[in-house]
Amino acid sequence: MASLWYQNIGHGRLEMTEAIVAQLDKLAGYHTFAPFTNEPSEQLAETISEMVPMDRALVFLCTSGSEAVDSAMKITRVAQREAGHPERQTIISRERGYHGVAYGGTSAQGIPVNREGFGPLVGRTINVPSDNVEAVSHVFDEFGGEIAAVLTEPVQGAGGVFPPPVEYLDGIRRLCDQHGAYLIMDEVICGFGRTGFWFGSDRYGIRPDMITFAKAVSSGYIPLGGVAIGSSVREALEANEGFILKHGHTYSGHPVAAVVVLKAIEIQRAEDLVDRANVIGDRLSAGLQSLADDGTIDHIRGVGAVWGPR
Repeated sequence: MASLWYQNIGHGRLEMTEAIVAQLDKLAGYHTFAPFTNEPSEQLAETISEMVPMDRALVFLCTSGSEAVDSAMKITRVAQREAGHPERQTIISRERGYHGVAYGGTSAQGIPVNREGFGPLVGRTINVPSDNVEAVSHVFDEFGGEIAAVLTEPVQGAGGVFPPPVEYLDGIRRLCDQHGAYLIMDEVICGFGRTGFWFGSDRYGIRPDMITFAKAVSSGYIPLGGVAIGSSVREALEANEGFILKHGHTYSGHPVAAVVVLKAIEIQRAEDLVDRANVIGDRLSAGLQSLADDGTIDHIRGVGAVWGPR
């Protein structure tokens, strides 16, 4: 599992240590609340914007996948309001979906045991049967004017490794388009190479409105997460020149974390590690299938370098 699906470039890379030390010598840390910024975080935001399968993407940086999901949930709701639809506040998610452990992601996730015992959770979330476009369609039929977004993983990871059925994600994309909802792809596990593409959205030919990311973005050397915000959401946020997004974290855009991510991406590209995930996947699937064939396990599921036996 590469720890928790993130150690893409391996441990002990000297170039990572050198990048960290060099940045510490320049600027160890400073916040990025307006009007402040720093060169590494600006460069990283531009790099990720060019990588994601979305047009004119803005990139919000934080420190974890849980923060990224909560940020996306907040941003999608305020974007609907700024687009003139304050009634669109409900977020649809899927059974088995895992979206972190902050309150928003805990409320939206589809693993019931992870929601138990924490008291009242964030409202206006609807959990639907996984892999069932018809179930999502029924929710839109009943609550279409209230739906802000659908939140889903390309491949469900922590909930048991479940790739989507053929056409499932296409169906969700169409429903969002028909009803004015945003599609948020939670790529905390799938993003940055784990599925054999830079993003799981790429693997399945989907253009989402927002992407959450973390984990492999830094290969685990320093925590970093974020949200890529596509043109549809961006236009809503930019429609009112006086609008200010009242959201951010102390370590958002941390310069040391940013240089670590830039170096990790550079190494992945130089060593063709995204394509390597498919080679690893072929080996894993063949070995696991032999266990299924002899009855040791029942079956296997997976894509790229994300596999699970049962």
